[in-house]
Amino acid sequence: MSVEPSGRQHSDIRVLVADDQQLLRHSLAILIDSTPGLAVVGQAATGDETVTLALERRPDVILMDIRMPDGDGIETTRRITGHAELRHSSVVVLSMFALDEYVSAALRAGARGFLLKDAHPDRLIDAIRRTHAGESLFAPSILTRFVTHYLDRPGPPTGGRIGVLTVRETEVLSLVARGLSNDEIARSLTISVKTVKTHIGNLLTKLGARDRAQLVIAAYENGLVAAAR
Repeated sequence: MSVEPSGRQHSDIRVLVADDQQLLRHSLAILIDSTPGLAVVGQAATGDETVTLALERRPDVILMDIRMPDGDGIETTRRITGHAELRHSSVVVLSMFALDEYVSAALRAGARGFLLKDAHPDRLIDAIRRTHAGESLFAPSILTRFVTHYLDRPGPPTGGRIGVLTVRETEVLSLVARGLSNDEIARSLTISVKTVKTHIGNLLTKLGARDRAQLVIAAYENGLVAAAR
């Protein structure tokens, strides 16, 4: 386990890096610590170590590897998102593989983002900031595959509360599912960011969703997003 850095600003976004590959952990830590407004508060190599450090350091965002000993990334994500003391920590899952089952499992475990490890550094930094702000972030290729996965499933959608939404809420939900940020949604609908946040709050309540990632699932299940074919 690493020692928490000193001399950072209290307002910095606190990040915990969890990956069983030491070189990758250190590389990510260097990238994050060199970015203004971000600070690495710990590094973990196993699932158990990740949970222990998360409880000790209370990070804002956790970068989570899929494959780790002592609890893989999915199970560790589930443990963290289900822990009352860690409800303010957001998880972004990192993987070498864009497999549908990984994405689905990560989202259902409570992850707010899913990126491939070969993502551009700027995209990773953007994911940290957006998930900390309560948004979700997915690599475009992953988002398309995930949408296709749901649209190709036989049978009716499993979500049954979509009818309680207003027209505007349905529009916002569709844009959330396409990976747009709050700023982008506001520009698209010509409304304020504050109004977007209000709509998203209403969506969470009406759909019984825990977070923005579950809104994405609800949109897919109800056919609000058409995948590129």
